[in-house]
Amino acid sequence: MTGPRQRVVLEPDDGSLGPLLRVADDRLAPGAGYGLHAHSAVDVVAVVLAGSLRHRWAAEPVLAAGDVAVLRAGTGLDHDEVAGDEGARVLQCYLRSAAPGAEPEHEMHRAAAGWLALGRTDARLWLAQVAAGVRIDPPTGLLLVAGSHGVDRREPGPVEEEEPVTVLVWQLATDRPHWAAD
Repeated sequence: MTGPRQRVVLEPDDGSLGPLLRVADDRLAPGAGYGLHAHSAVDVVAVVLAGSLRHRWAAEPVLAAGDVAVLRAGTGLDHDEVAGDEGARVLQCYLRSAAPGAEPEHEMHRAAAGWLALGRTDARLWLAQVAAGVRIDPPTGLLLVAGSHGVDRREPGPVEEEEPVTVLVWQLATDRPHWAAD
């Protein structure tokens, strides 16, 4: 198995996006995975944009395009994610843990749309699957538009594309964390 082709979309190192640490657009070939790896004190929100992905930890659920997995690593875990027969494209969003001392947990949201419950007060995620030529007015926040070309950060406002896209909006508490204070 080989690992993902990854394009980092956002990776602020100054705390300017509050709890949001990184967003990466990952593409995995059929049967490819990340390899067994550890996480702790981080929440990972995986938005499956295309294909399917098996999460290898706990019940080993399979996620399809449009599904979202929320992994709260808490005190730590080892896991892997492996693409299905058609490969996978996944937007991996990493947040500072809201509960770093908690036991690890994993939840899935099937065919996620609208506001997604993340179980935290400092970050909210809104999602929409938008057909080609349809205009939407997403809520205000950090706007990301994922299409076949990649993922673009946009200024808040209406979205209308010539191809189907996934629209994500992060609303984040952007108080500077203690480690970024001057």
